[in-house]
Amino acid sequence: MLEFPLWKKLWLWSVTLVCVLAAMPSLASLGNVAWPKALPEPMVNLGLDLAGGSHILLEANPAQVRAQRLENMEEAVRARLKNAEPRIRIGDFSSAGGKLAFTVRDIAQVDAAREEVLPLTTGAGLTGQRDWTIEVVNQDRIVLTPTPGGLEQAVTNAMDSATEVVRKRIDELGTREPTIIRQGDQRIVVQVPGLDDPAALKALLGQTAKLEFKLVDTAAAPSDVAQGIAPPGSEIVPFLDPADNGGVPAIAVRRLGGIKGDSLTDAMQTFEQQTNEPVVSITFDAQGGAKFAKLTTENVNRPFAIILDGKVLSAPNINEPILGGSAQISGNFTVDSANQLAISLRSGALPVDLTVIEERTVGPDLGADSIEKGLIAMVVGTLALMAFIVATYGRFGLYACAALVINVLMILGVMAITNTTLTLPGIAGFVLTIGAAVDANVLINERIREERAKGRRVVAAVENGYKEASRAIFDANITNVIAAVLMFLFGSGPVRGFAIVLMIGIATSVFTAVTLTRMWAAGWLRRTRPSDIVI
Repeated sequence: MLEFPLWKKLWLWSVTLVCVLAAMPSLASLGNVAWPKALPEPMVNLGLDLAGGSHILLEANPAQVRAQRLENMEEAVRARLKNAEPRIRIGDFSSAGGKLAFTVRDIAQVDAAREEVLPLTTGAGLTGQRDWTIEVVNQDRIVLTPTPGGLEQAVTNAMDSATEVVRKRIDELGTREPTIIRQGDQRIVVQVPGLDDPAALKALLGQTAKLEFKLVDTAAAPSDVAQGIAPPGSEIVPFLDPADNGGVPAIAVRRLGGIKGDSLTDAMQTFEQQTNEPVVSITFDAQGGAKFAKLTTENVNRPFAIILDGKVLSAPNINEPILGGSAQISGNFTVDSANQLAISLRSGALPVDLTVIEERTVGPDLGADSIEKGLIAMVVGTLALMAFIVATYGRFGLYACAALVINVLMILGVMAITNTTLTLPGIAGFVLTIGAAVDANVLINERIREERAKGRRVVAAVENGYKEASRAIFDANITNVIAAVLMFLFGSGPVRGFAIVLMIGIATSVFTAVTLTRMWAAGWLRRTRPSDIVI
């Protein structure tokens, strides 16, 4: 065990130096020392409790998911039956009571209609249910009912999508290391270190960015629209700013058959060439561009509404087919508001509205105080340990102290390389690993003492000391790793921060306390060949 060929020494020193050098930029930043821009700059990111920033708790409304599912299924059923061979004609369509129901005009086609609709339903996860049940009522009426398993799966999928959309939007702001996690079934926690004013963040996350293009129902009577009465198959949508539309508060649009913004590939803030006003230029993918071209080709000289989050931005006339797969959205934007809308559209629409139910801003002063006290605790504890270990074990105590310093630097280096965020509980994990690192050397040194007391020669005592103590060290650290992994998997926020630092610290402490000190002890024994050791 005390044989270390040259290649092994080079490998161990290379790993050590890489990790130690990766810690240097973070130490330079901590000491307010300028780091050369020409050199790589891996940094340990500070969490919300250390760097300050914003904490926002968002909550979704599952009722929106249910309503959207009904609308999507209705549109899919209509398209499926329309394209069936032969075409299946249906009568009235109802979505009352959270169910979809429609009448098949030719009773002989009821079975065919059911077979056409069946592929639109799928399994609801591992529940053993389908997401919709299909029943035939009164021989000519088909009723589709969402199952509890299907609803639960839809809400889960919507929240997962919303979490990813929130992450994309925050990344577009250029902030570093946000923490975005699900909390329960309907909530999302957002923590953005370094963001002192959460107003822009709230505005960005509060915007669903659900973009739709729908045909205006020109047959709707203005008097009915003013009273909120829509013709069959249409719905009333208010204008975002009625003053820009001659004071008209709302218009009627066709409920189905429009284009949704989920087929966008790009959105950016630009300027309208003639008026130089800020607008948002959008680009569709191939499928969305084809739909948009078809919509504008078939409805030349008819108005269509550009709807954002349930409000009409504008309702321009289709003067000619738009075939290029791109368009512009105007609506009295400023440069900032147009840029925010572009960010929202690029990152995708939220599948469900998110409401801010909790908001906190943490100042950097508290974090600076926590870092200072954490450093004091670590330095005082480390120096006390070093004094004790050197006084107790002599030369082998010096090896343990050197390993301890390298261990601290390696933890910082690994955290910087992996872009890990350090939180206040992480500092506690940091301090805890220092004690664990020394504990490994105590076990080794005490075992060497026992071997010498049994009369073994120096080399044999050192070799057996490392060999026998290593078993106990590995067993103890494996149990600690298991506990840290469980905390990481089932914990959240501060608990996960503590677990991450603990796992990194366990790995580096075993590496330094066992492998490096063994290499140093082996080199000293080979050079000096001592007849006795003081330990």
